[in-house]
Amino acid sequence: MAISYSLTSLSKTLNPSLHKPSTICNLLKTPHKTHLTPTLNLLKPPPLSLLFTTHIAKFKPKSKSNLIPIRCLFTGIVEEMGRVQYLGSAADGGFTMKILSKTVLEDVNLGDSIAVNGTCLTVTDFDTQSAEFTVGLSPETLRITSLVELEPGSVVNLDRALKPSTRMGGHFVQGHVDGTGEIVGKEREGDSLWVKVKTSPELLRYIVPKGFIAVDGTSLTVVKVFDDEGCFNFMLVDYTQQNVVIPLKKIGQKVNLEVDILGKYVERILSSGFVNPIKSS
Repeated sequence: MAISYSLTSLSKTLNPSLHKPSTICNLLKTPHKTHLTPTLNLLKPPPLSLLFTTHIAKFKPKSKSNLIPIRCLFTGIVEEMGRVQYLGSAADGGFTMKILSKTVLEDVNLGDSIAVNGTCLTVTDFDTQSAEFTVGLSPETLRITSLVELEPGSVVNLDRALKPSTRMGGHFVQGHVDGTGEIVGKEREGDSLWVKVKTSPELLRYIVPKGFIAVDGTSLTVVKVFDDEGCFNFMLVDYTQQNVVIPLKKIGQKVNLEVDILGKYVERILSSGFVNPIKSS
């Protein structure tokens, strides 16, 4: 009875108009039709991936009135790899994730921003004795990022927000994931690793050879862009392989992508017609 009540409460939280608790499907409105598996393992709560559509999200440039203000920045230099302890529903009806870590808790405060696999999340609780911290998750975050694929035991990249005194070792990363990509190739060359990622055309247009990109929050340099395949690739040196989660992922798994914000600003300026008045003057 307790498990049945939990599933019913979760479905009502996501869609109050849902009247059939026996079938959890179409709980959230997404751009595409989704059909979720009705058979659930009643011995444990269903993974969140059953409740959200995971696909290569299309990046839609925001209008001027809806631009997200920059409240914090990250470098894309992963500080440590944490381990997911819990990912699921919260007591208040939302979603929460608890992560085991050490380094990022050294000076943590409630309300701090920590990038988890490149997704800027807010610390809602922490315990330095047990080396754990908790972040809240919105349905939209789970829809647009690859966090929905995580489960207890999953390893994640962690990066604290940039301080004015911190060296900028990577590039400007906002933690605002633009969409996801799918790993389609991995190939070794010496002790380095080539990784090839496929993504949507809406994101690929902002990706350029030798340009920056954040993959699961890791600041990386694009090597080549394959427009005909909808892919790009990058190389990980041995040290990076030992300190980020990308090499642990298999072909077919998703990664969070955040393109270089400078490219989006340039596009915005050019599309606004601001350049023409400058030329005429």
